[in-house]
Amino acid sequence: MTAFTEIPILDLSQSHEPATKPQFLASLRHALLEVGFLYIKNYGIPDSLTQDVIRQSRLLFDLPDEDKLRIEMKNSPHFLGYSRLANEITKDRIDWREQIDLATELPAPGKDEPRYRWLRGPNLWPGEQALPGFRDTFTEYIDRMSKVSMEFTSLVAESLGLQASAFDKYFDKDQQHKLKIVKYPDLGTLGEEATGQGVGPHKDSMLTSYLLQASDHKGLQVQNSEGGWIDCPPIPGTLVVAIGQGLEALTRGVCVSTTHQVRGPVLAGGSDNRNANLQVQVISPPAGSGPRFSVPFFQGVSYDARFAEIDLPPHVLALKNRLRANKDDVEMTFKHSMFDHIGEATLLNRVKSHKDVAERWYPDLLAEVEKRKEVLRSQLTRPVESVATN
Repeated sequence: MTAFTEIPILDLSQSHEPATKPQFLASLRHALLEVGFLYIKNYGIPDSLTQDVIRQSRLLFDLPDEDKLRIEMKNSPHFLGYSRLANEITKDRIDWREQIDLATELPAPGKDEPRYRWLRGPNLWPGEQALPGFRDTFTEYIDRMSKVSMEFTSLVAESLGLQASAFDKYFDKDQQHKLKIVKYPDLGTLGEEATGQGVGPHKDSMLTSYLLQASDHKGLQVQNSEGGWIDCPPIPGTLVVAIGQGLEALTRGVCVSTTHQVRGPVLAGGSDNRNANLQVQVISPPAGSGPRFSVPFFQGVSYDARFAEIDLPPHVLALKNRLRANKDDVEMTFKHSMFDHIGEATLLNRVKSHKDVAERWYPDLLAEVEKRKEVLRSQLTRPVESVATN
């Protein structure tokens, strides 16, 4: 089986018609098993709302610093709010982006609830006077995207020969979904310490995510099974859907979660490359091309859920593409032997990514994360002769 060389485009409206739904499900199954990424079009959100989202996204980053810092994420125990440039960490590396995290608006949990439920809570919104219409626009977009993501997940189940409701038990009735508004600055505005624009190679968490590419820049790239990077450029009227590690874990590798990056420097033979002989160029957009904007929506799951795999029938397991899903690299969030609930692992991941929030609200968890990293580091740097053998 050959590695994919392009990202498939699926028309979601075809899933609504009996005559075209079988072919749609077959195309979706191909994308799930062999790519882990796809575009969707005709997904049911008015273009007028999409354009408002893009316009308001750009205006957000034009606000004075004092307005943005008033809603800074470190003021929220729920990891919601504004993050300054280079404030987030992915795979222990700095992300050169400025952003705000928003979510389905929910009240904070009670004091007696499990600590991981503090991931749910109210947003920090820019003031209406500073940014008129911003809250209304994104409240509507999050609500509509919530419905899109739930519909898509049911289609995933059907494409695998499961009941449309197969994944329902992993969602709350008042499920909180999340969204980021991201600005990747023009490379020419960054200092010498920033070697490129973007976020490094990673896989998305949870089940599915949906990216609105809100400017014309190429930036997103997806890695195929041979280690090659495939461009995923903006296409008007589409969202880019990424299959998350949660869905890969639940389906025991039938659905694949694919490594991707936003154009950044990747040195040939560097530590981020699985194939040391693969020559990869520095591919950040050139200075002067302007900032890149994107709005990724992340489908949430219940933090109370236990991530045991779905009981898949043999014919579904037989679909597994072993070329694409033969590595045990699922992040700790979905290794259910390590945690009782998905929320526990998710909270630790947030602590790793946002140290300023953790220092203020979760200092004990941050210390635990740093301790684990130190233990791993010591194991990796021990001299060979000191390692015990059986």
